[in-house]
Amino acid sequence: MNADTGLLSLVWPGTGMDTLLADEAWVEAMLSVEVALARTQARLGVVPASAVGPIAAAAEAVRVDVADLAVRARGSGNPVVELVRELTAAVAERDEQAAEYVHRGGTSQDILDSATMLLATRALARTDADLARVADALARLADEHRHTPMAARTLTQHAVPTTFGLKAAGWLALVLDAVERVRDTRLPVQLGGAGGTLAAYLEYARTAGVAPEGHAAALTEGVAAELGLHVPAAPWHTRRTPVTDLGWVAVTVTGALGKLAVDVLGATRTEVGEVAEPSGAGSGVSSAMPQKRNPVLAALLVSAARQAPAYAAMLAQSMLAEDERSAGGWQSEWQPLRETLRLAGGAAHTAAELVEGLRVFPGRLRENLAAGGGTIVSERLNVVLAPVLGKAAAKKLLGEVAARAASGEGGFADLLRRELRDVDDLDALLDPAGYLGAADELVDRVLARRTAVLG
Repeated sequence: MNADTGLLSLVWPGTGMDTLLADEAWVEAMLSVEVALARTQARLGVVPASAVGPIAAAAEAVRVDVADLAVRARGSGNPVVELVRELTAAVAERDEQAAEYVHRGGTSQDILDSATMLLATRALARTDADLARVADALARLADEHRHTPMAARTLTQHAVPTTFGLKAAGWLALVLDAVERVRDTRLPVQLGGAGGTLAAYLEYARTAGVAPEGHAAALTEGVAAELGLHVPAAPWHTRRTPVTDLGWVAVTVTGALGKLAVDVLGATRTEVGEVAEPSGAGSGVSSAMPQKRNPVLAALLVSAARQAPAYAAMLAQSMLAEDERSAGGWQSEWQPLRETLRLAGGAAHTAAELVEGLRVFPGRLRENLAAGGGTIVSERLNVVLAPVLGKAAAKKLLGEVAARAASGEGGFADLLRRELRDVDDLDALLDPAGYLGAADELVDRVLARRTAVLG
């Protein structure tokens, strides 16, 4: 059987997202929704309690050929119709009377939407756990390197001194943003019947002698509780906010981790050499160049961050759902939604592997910091010299000295000393470690936020 193994989307194979969101998992989730519906209806007196056991047992035991199911599902435009037929037959083998109570009042979208939200909840839980690993590792880096100076870069150029601890704290702040969005996501059960009125559910309740008043709410709440989903105010068959929310959560997760990865890629350049990815057998190898140790983990994170927004944009189109059931709009969500969840979850797992083993080279950070010969503290010198020379004159002088140093006339610091013989403590002013601003305090603030968010 042909299977989507992730060969062309390597950020998620082996991370748990492959099995958690496989076709088989979708089938299992749809069957779980059918069982949850039967159990809830039995508690409410709509379905005989004796029917629940055979339905649950058949749902657990039935073996569905997902490839064959996919082909047969083309006839109805969704996999639920054929799956219900298989489940009903499997229940009938155990108890013919119980088979009458499978999918009682349900519609395909109720089952598939609820199954999707169930799997998305599991995927977000896995993603959240891996993001917590990333946050813990980044917190350690931020604290360990809070006093490790390095060059901050703006528009690719040295700007002012910073610390690697603050760099890691910045990554951590983004990860905490992602954690909060994952945890704030509330995914609802879907239970509306054919047109969003729950009419069939209520009619079956009447025929069973159950008063219809309040039954819609009780049924929805019961199925939601069975599945661990939230209770919506009303069915959302063509109100697709939950789907679009998942897309943008994935964008936040992959984007936060992608930013981290972009920085790592820049820092691992041979001529920069400030960090290195974890080493291991087969890690970062090249098919042609034996000396290479490529930053493949960071590359995979960037690939996820580049893809997720496109899938999220596809999901945003789901908001344009006509009437009470969309023709084509609903079907167009399924694969993009799965890909967004795979990318987010796979990226979180990959990022944990990256940052937990990230190697930092303080010596190389210092060498690069000193590469400009002192020009990196020009902002500081401009502030100190402004009261003496005037702001414009000080800036002009520093610019001229930097240009002379760049042309090979001499080192920036030496040239500056010749121009500023009367300035006290010039050597101290040229020390990058003395111009780190509030870096240490900012690290503490981000670490405090991490404690507030993750405990």
